[in-house]
Amino acid sequence: MKNTLRRLAVRLYARRVEGRLDTERGPKHIGVILDGNRRWAKAAGSTTRQGHEAGAAKIRELLGWCEETDVEVVTLWLLSTDNLNRAPEELTPLLSIVEGAVRDLAEDGRWRVNHVGALDVLPERTRRVLAEAEELAGNREGILVNVAVGYGGRQEITDAVRSLLAKRAADGQTLQEVADSLGVEDISEHLYTRGQPDPDLVIRTSGEQRLSGFMLWQSAHSEYYFCEAYWPAFRKVDFLRALRDYAARHRRYGI
Repeated sequence: MKNTLRRLAVRLYARRVEGRLDTERGPKHIGVILDGNRRWAKAAGSTTRQGHEAGAAKIRELLGWCEETDVEVVTLWLLSTDNLNRAPEELTPLLSIVEGAVRDLAEDGRWRVNHVGALDVLPERTRRVLAEAEELAGNREGILVNVAVGYGGRQEITDAVRSLLAKRAADGQTLQEVADSLGVEDISEHLYTRGQPDPDLVIRTSGEQRLSGFMLWQSAHSEYYFCEAYWPAFRKVDFLRALRDYAARHRRYGI
């Protein structure tokens, strides 16, 4: 009975928060660090795999909330380059769950799917799943969902510089000529998210208050929101609180 009343109270509170939101002042691009699957599983007496599966299932809910609040781009950090160093007995099922989540997003029919990350560090099967998802869902209307798989912020900047130098060399420029003309936008044009707006808001779940290398270049002027809930337990009311907090801030863009 107490749990039922608590859930009802949370739903009513969420409706009140949502009713007062000004979507015109809301973020258009949200980056989300989906953190806490393993800790949620441990607290619930579940296995690590069940924690990752619960986290994958939460993604559709999040995207539904984003649709309701006029968000246009969502970047989901599903697998970092650091995650690839985990023991095979954890990494193998984790990759399978990530692949399944990406397939589900592509097959849903509502969203576009775009991979951001280093393909060469991923297994062939994962690369194939990402390519198929992009082909199936890359030209739809609806929210653009960046799936960050095999992603690391430092690796992204390294890849961007490498790509820039290769292009300039192909154009016949010397290294000195590149150095003399190099600007911020030159790097931006070679990032995984080139052509997209930078994230307005970055949300991290699980209570950790750090970026861990997520979108280091793009988040220079982003607002951050750190939520105590583990990712599988992230609720609509938590999401709405993040948007309310964002709308109440005065963005200075570094000034």
